[in-house]
Amino acid sequence: MQQRRGVTVWFTGLSGSGKSTIARALEDQLRAWGYGLEVLDGDVVRTNLTKGLGFSREDRDENIRRIGFVSHLLTRNGVIVLVSAISPYREVRDEVRDRIDDFIEVYVDAPLEVCETRDVKGLYKRARAGEIKQFTGIDDPYEAPLNPEVHCHTDQETIEESVVKVLSKLETLGYIQVATLVGDP
Repeated sequence: MQQRRGVTVWFTGLSGSGKSTIARALEDQLRAWGYGLEVLDGDVVRTNLTKGLGFSREDRDENIRRIGFVSHLLTRNGVIVLVSAISPYREVRDEVRDRIDDFIEVYVDAPLEVCETRDVKGLYKRARAGEIKQFTGIDDPYEAPLNPEVHCHTDQETIEESVVKVLSKLETLGYIQVATLVGDP
């Protein structure tokens, strides 16, 4: 298995923007090339590592700090870590970035209306009906990154195009070596 230095690739964006979809496609490609990696998906993490935390700002911040702590441990031990988490607040994302030396922020950007059409779990509908409180994008803010290393516009590009953007950044920064990348980042 080929491995260089570790890196945390942090996918942030609204629910339904495509974070997990891009992360899974990236995972498949990197594994096919022989890279060791771990995936920390926000939904999975909430049922294990951060079980019991609610959705108040304090609990959301603690959720992100815990994901960041695990990411830091893995990254410093040479693992590529793909984190897919809404992580709505810029301040705590920046705090995590400051703790992890090798960190790439990927802003997975899609308009709220598009995210709502992709909502297979019906969360936006429930939030708009008042059944879910403090839902990001509805009655709780999402603070977009100011200077992400990668900006994917998932309402305007394919999953493959988004993946190529991330792979290109990983290669440019020396985390992976790829003979040829397909597409135009």
